[in-house]
Amino acid sequence: MDDLELFQRLGVALAIGLLLGLERGWHGREEPEGARIAGLRTFALAGLLGGVSGWLASLTGPVVLAFAFLGLAGLLALSYRVRLKENDDLGLTTEVALLLTFGLGAAAVLGDLAPPAAVAVVAALLLTMKRRLHLWVARLERLELEALLRLALISVVILPVLPDQGYGPGAALNPYEIWWAVVIVAGLSFVGYAAIRLGGADLGVLLTGLFGGLASSTSTTVALARLARTQAGLGPVAASGAVVAGSVTFLRILVLAAIFHPPLIAPLAMPMGVMAVTGLGGAAILSVRDRGTDRASDLDAVANPLNLGAALAFGALLTIVLLVLHYLEAWYGKAGIQVAAALSGVTDVDAITISVSRLAGGDLAVNAAATAIFIAATVNTAIKAAISIGMGGKAMGLHVGIVYAIVVAVGIPALWFAVGGS
Repeated sequence: MDDLELFQRLGVALAIGLLLGLERGWHGREEPEGARIAGLRTFALAGLLGGVSGWLASLTGPVVLAFAFLGLAGLLALSYRVRLKENDDLGLTTEVALLLTFGLGAAAVLGDLAPPAAVAVVAALLLTMKRRLHLWVARLERLELEALLRLALISVVILPVLPDQGYGPGAALNPYEIWWAVVIVAGLSFVGYAAIRLGGADLGVLLTGLFGGLASSTSTTVALARLARTQAGLGPVAASGAVVAGSVTFLRILVLAAIFHPPLIAPLAMPMGVMAVTGLGGAAILSVRDRGTDRASDLDAVANPLNLGAALAFGALLTIVLLVLHYLEAWYGKAGIQVAAALSGVTDVDAITISVSRLAGGDLAVNAAATAIFIAATVNTAIKAAISIGMGGKAMGLHVGIVYAIVVAVGIPALWFAVGGS
């Protein structure tokens, strides 16, 4: 590297030290002079030391960097031992932060600049969140910890080892994709529970609906319906979250259509847009009407945030539907594209949206493709309404059913107008 690039990299190393030192200095601002182990200057020098050590390592070899790191670590260990004699209740946060600053300074000189800079920002953010993180840990119950570990088991341990290929008739059964659906259901159940604990019923469930709709609105509806079934007082706000998730689905359809066949935007924009706006408006009305309800006892009583039994049942149901779908699609063939769309809408709209988009403009007219996608979305909406009624109970099902009925009612004439009555 030339001199200018070296100075730039050393400047980033210094900036990393200043950033972390600013947080540590602010954290210990009330301590007397000399009582702090490290502040703004020490961290700045540690970052610069890491950068210079990295520069020397690039000229001579990695041994220089290793000795510099071990020297700093030894110095910090000695300082910690001396302070431990005066105070038997010491943390290691500042010492670890100094070692991290040194490492990031070296990385800024030896590699790309973006990763160490990003890590420094994240580290500074973690350091500022001490009280909040400790509060979250203090509020964490054993049930929630076990649920989080079970979620990690099924997603991090089991999911990666499953084969990602089709088996059975027509290769319709993909173990990875089926188990991924199980992970989504279980994960959304936990996310909804955590959101409620952290943000309260109204905010937590609505955010679950918003972000859950980006992943799987059907899975989100299952998770929220289960919550409403166990806690009837959460039925109306769970309905709001489910409708938000379903409304996001219509917008996701537009994005997929735009990616795989942009001409589909013209016939789909009006029906999907009208349905999304209507659904979000209905969710807003439900949320406002239910805002005054007192649900403190409901939140305290929510339990079992990760029900693997319900998630596995959903996976078994998905497997059965996939098999039925394969055989019916084989019987109808291409001529029954709309029947296939309706059947696909039972479980998912993304797959049929992508498949039909690829056919549009070739074997399938654009308006016919838009109609097929609309049918899939409508069937999927009806399925989510049925899930809300069957699993969520009257409090949730009635609200979701009414809003979705209005959504479909305004979507049909919008589609007719968009495709010109063809």
